[in-house]
Amino acid sequence: MNERCPFVLDVTGREVHDQEARVRERGPATMVELPGGVAAWWVNGYQVSRALLTDPRITKSARAHWPAFRNGEIPPDWELISWVAMDNISTVHGKDHMRLRRLVGKAFTPRRVEAMRPRVVEITKDLIEDIATAAPGEVVDLKSRFAKPLPARLVAHLIGLPEEALPGVIEVIDMMADTTVSPAQAQAILAGWRGAMEEFVASKRQNPGEDITSYLITASDDEDGSRLSESELTDTVFAILGAGSETTINFLDNAITALLTHPEQRAMVVGGEASWDDVIEETLRVQAPLASLPLRFAAEDVELDGVTIRQGDPVLINYHALGRDPALHGDPERFDVTRADKENISFGYGPHFCLGAGVARLIGQVSLSMLFDRFPEMALTVEPDELEPMPTFIMNGHRSLPVRLTAPVAAAA
Repeated sequence: MNERCPFVLDVTGREVHDQEARVRERGPATMVELPGGVAAWWVNGYQVSRALLTDPRITKSARAHWPAFRNGEIPPDWELISWVAMDNISTVHGKDHMRLRRLVGKAFTPRRVEAMRPRVVEITKDLIEDIATAAPGEVVDLKSRFAKPLPARLVAHLIGLPEEALPGVIEVIDMMADTTVSPAQAQAILAGWRGAMEEFVASKRQNPGEDITSYLITASDDEDGSRLSESELTDTVFAILGAGSETTINFLDNAITALLTHPEQRAMVVGGEASWDDVIEETLRVQAPLASLPLRFAAEDVELDGVTIRQGDPVLINYHALGRDPALHGDPERFDVTRADKENISFGYGPHFCLGAGVARLIGQVSLSMLFDRFPEMALTVEPDELEPMPTFIMNGHRSLPVRLTAPVAAAA
């Protein structure tokens, strides 16, 4: 592992992908400095990442395996505190992780995912009809008017959250991903969302419904009969909301951007030479919606391909880099829906593979086809390199996605 001259990871998101390319020269992992001066290993190699993601010695529990966190060296106002202080399926390990995964996984079976299709169609149609009211030549921000509300509204429906509460929750999720926040803001975010989720869960106890939150309140594990603790419940509901919305928002943003900046690829899809599934997988490969997820930790020393991760070291997997690894794909930065091998692990790999991957793919299949069918002449109003990145090294997306719809096709009766 390369410990010379640690990179200071770009918190603004502007340089992070250029940094990713430069650190490849140092090997599959290199030391980087996170906000607050915290050092971590940034893993950019595909094969090494796959190995680490399935290695039981690499866990996601700061409480169990990060000495600096346990000993109080990581302050409660650390800029990334929300990502390690949660008590949910993303931050536990071993038997606790398997128990939570069994409980939560029941809500995301293939049958339940397919049952969401009519709701996805309904939300997509509503959003498209709203966008279609734009005046001729008007600039429309597809990030705020399509990519963001679609998954947010669906996930809110799934967990039973009133839609009027969505703007405040999405603001908190955006701030969690923002790696330019101050320590005071970070501490306030953690306290704020926990309080909001506690109130929400309490309301569902009083008025349960046909939603995931009501299910999780009463669900018990088939193997040991245990239920979610209060902290596990509130943090898990928030994790479902955050993971189910923020990453899918960025995925839609990136897929739309890719098709608008590669008209020949878009023509192949419209002409039937490639499918919407091809678009989904190639977007996930070349523009992973989750850039670098904090954090994993070494429960003991791990050696891989000459890389030694010491016990207690934090690890940051760079998902955005993995599908672009030259050792995996030829011409890896080129977007090509006809590419035969679109292998990627943008939804994770191993024990923490994303339970909502099927939902995200369903949203992509339905919404992208409906959007481009309705607005076949849609075009960006800025050059691709003028799109502003989100202020983060955690997520991979844009602040806005300005387009002109030009001549929309009349809605079907």
